[in-house]
Amino acid sequence: MSLVDTIKNTFVPINREGWPFIAGFAGVTLIFALFSTTLFWIGLILTAWCTYFFRDPERVTPVDDRLVISPADGIVSSVGPAIPPRELDLGAAEMTRISVFMNVFSVHVNRAPVRGRITRIEYRAGKFLNAEMDKASIENERNGVVIESPHGAVGVVQVAGLVARRIVCWVEQGNDLSVGDRFGIIRFGSRLDVYLPTAVVPRVAVGQTAIAGETIIAEFGEASALPLVRIS
Repeated sequence: MSLVDTIKNTFVPINREGWPFIAGFAGVTLIFALFSTTLFWIGLILTAWCTYFFRDPERVTPVDDRLVISPADGIVSSVGPAIPPRELDLGAAEMTRISVFMNVFSVHVNRAPVRGRITRIEYRAGKFLNAEMDKASIENERNGVVIESPHGAVGVVQVAGLVARRIVCWVEQGNDLSVGDRFGIIRFGSRLDVYLPTAVVPRVAVGQTAIAGETIIAEFGEASALPLVRIS
């Protein structure tokens, strides 16, 4: 193994969204160094934290249409029936909602929980309540993505929180996603809601730690009996 390969395997990749922030923190740290050693060390610690925040590790995603994979790193904060936000156009009936809360130390890159085609993307301005609160799903700033999966429409909602003030979504309507694909990021601490057809069986419990792109959060019935969305 070459030295370059060793370095690549040792250090976790940084998401491109983070470099302007890291550069900003580093620049302020250099300015601090001109005035105070104490301020320099504080700035260095904050720069290291910012770099850590924007880490984007590779994940090994289970490939099975029956499985729903966590779209975010964090703690499962709710599992149960809920009416999806109206802008997603998923109807007024309750769906199964699984929410994952990300704190400021979580990986904040969001990943597709299922494979399929994006049929809708809707942004809504709103409040910045604590993302752990149940009403944050409806009242907070959010961005919803609807994916037409082999088992029907699945809604994935990026919800801003007290600290998170910037939702980023990289995909567009009509894009095809594979399960585990990166589709966005939220800065700095927030929540992801996944709205699933009621036929799904949750595989996580409130308080459980989830890993984006790896943790199975729910499961459908036999996938082979359903028509598949073909992705070229």
